[in-house]
Amino acid sequence: MNASVAEAVAARVESVTAGAVGTAEPRPIIRRLGCVEYEPTWRAMQQFTAERDASTPDEIWFLEHPPVFTLGMNASADHVLAPGDIPVVQIDRGGQVTFHGPGQLVVYPLIDLRRAKLGVRDMVTALEKCVIEFVAEFGVSAEARKEAPGIYVAGKKLGSVGLRIRRHSSYHGLAVNVNLDLEPFRRINPCGYQNLEMTQLAELGGPSTVDSAADALEPHLLRSLGFL
Repeated sequence: MNASVAEAVAARVESVTAGAVGTAEPRPIIRRLGCVEYEPTWRAMQQFTAERDASTPDEIWFLEHPPVFTLGMNASADHVLAPGDIPVVQIDRGGQVTFHGPGQLVVYPLIDLRRAKLGVRDMVTALEKCVIEFVAEFGVSAEARKEAPGIYVAGKKLGSVGLRIRRHSSYHGLAVNVNLDLEPFRRINPCGYQNLEMTQLAELGGPSTVDSAADALEPHLLRSLGFL
């Protein structure tokens, strides 16, 4: 089910108020937002992070985006080779350029890192680890690379990680290719790497829908972040 970002943010206010009562260690609120436009979702993450306080429960947003290329804060526009009709948005995460589109699972963990006792590197590792453990369930061996954050299978990239930390809290996050048209990745140097090939869960024997991938990934993500 699709939900507008505005509706989700309105629902968040009510949920945060209810969830904070009598909760010593708030567990994350999980939101399934469907396919939502990139820029309003990014602005909603910024707003959430700006307005949260020590009592605000963390949230994790699972969603998809319509086709869009995003450039990190210090990314080089030279890595955008031929965007065509796909919009390019300069944003405030780390990293270079990547592509989002329908059929890709995007996960935005809005986590109070100080409360979770996680450093930035810990957060990146947790996001990579949850995907590595998830794909191991269907016999796929994946790995992380310290010099190039993300998740790789046989040299091809399955998932990307890019974060922004503000007020000790994280936003942006993780993108996992599930079952999408990979052609737009050939219009860029993905994550700044020329000729980097991509792969996806549907080609590896894993889930072929974003909803089923989200269901399967969620417990691994919660465990990696220390919530289970």
